[in-house]
Amino acid sequence: MTTCLGVRSFDQKKVYAVRVLLCVRVACLRGLCGDRRIAKMSKRGKKNNDDAADVDKDNGAAPNAKKAKKAKEAEAPVMYEDPPDQLTTKDGRAANLKITSWNVDGLRAWVKKKGLDWVREEAPDVLCLQETKCAEKALPQDITSMSEYPHKYWAGSEDKEGYSGVAMLCKTEPLSVTYGIGKEEHDKEGRVITAEFPKFFLVTAYVPNAGRGLVRLDYRKTWDEDFRAYLSGLDQRKALVLCGDLNVAHQEIDLKNPKGNRKNAGFTPEEREGFGKLLEAGFADSFRELYPQQEYAYTFWTYMMNARSKNVGWRLDYFVLSRALLPNLCDSKIRSTAMGSDHCPITLHLAL
Repeated sequence: MTTCLGVRSFDQKKVYAVRVLLCVRVACLRGLCGDRRIAKMSKRGKKNNDDAADVDKDNGAAPNAKKAKKAKEAEAPVMYEDPPDQLTTKDGRAANLKITSWNVDGLRAWVKKKGLDWVREEAPDVLCLQETKCAEKALPQDITSMSEYPHKYWAGSEDKEGYSGVAMLCKTEPLSVTYGIGKEEHDKEGRVITAEFPKFFLVTAYVPNAGRGLVRLDYRKTWDEDFRAYLSGLDQRKALVLCGDLNVAHQEIDLKNPKGNRKNAGFTPEEREGFGKLLEAGFADSFRELYPQQEYAYTFWTYMMNARSKNVGWRLDYFVLSRALLPNLCDSKIRSTAMGSDHCPITLHLAL
């Protein structure tokens, strides 16, 4: 038994020694691999840090400048700046008549947006409004009670409540006031008021839109012909001022994107031709008479796509004068910073 036990003891020592040797080898291998792994991680970390440094230098651009494309910088919008009012005619006569026109896109909403505060500051002798969308019985007291304008005249749609509508507020009582243009098919929509004053007629109009898809373009062409005949008849009696939303951008300079709007309401060849015929009939676009090359001068901006802040607009609002009144013209203004509607107001200075 002693011999057997000795053998067993020797074998156990041998096995133990082998185990120790194996453990040492494994430990060495692990250490070596660990060093390699650490070194590899260190290299990766250095690469990542280098990439981060490149990104910081390029403000977020890819590290390879040759392959990366620079993002095109957005162009800053060009805004229109209304110059100081010119208050004398070319021959030096001082302005004594001030008329303001504004498409308010809903009178009640416009009043809530403090539109009357701007009117009081502007203080025109006559205020003309379009697209009031308000029956006379529903007019806000804020405007019906304005003592500055004791003479107030309203026209609205006979068939559709909350549609179309124009107004004229005067400090001085006109000699007479009429509504419409004498054509039943046009007059039921409440689009025109004419006031006669001692030296001129004043007409405010909200010209019908040709509509989406140009569904009313044929009607618009008929309107243009009849309205031109109506104005020419007045002009034969006395010089006139026409103001309002005429729903046409006459030339390419009168809107931001002429190429993309040739088939859209307000810039069709037919509408532009209709306005051109009006000018040929003895009338003048007062703004272009004074500022023939002025770009970016718009009076309407859609509520969509931040169009107003980008000045992507149309010039749809006008003061059109009998050519006999051009010597009396002092200035024709676009108050582009006045808020409260998708249109801005325009103001005319005359010496009469």
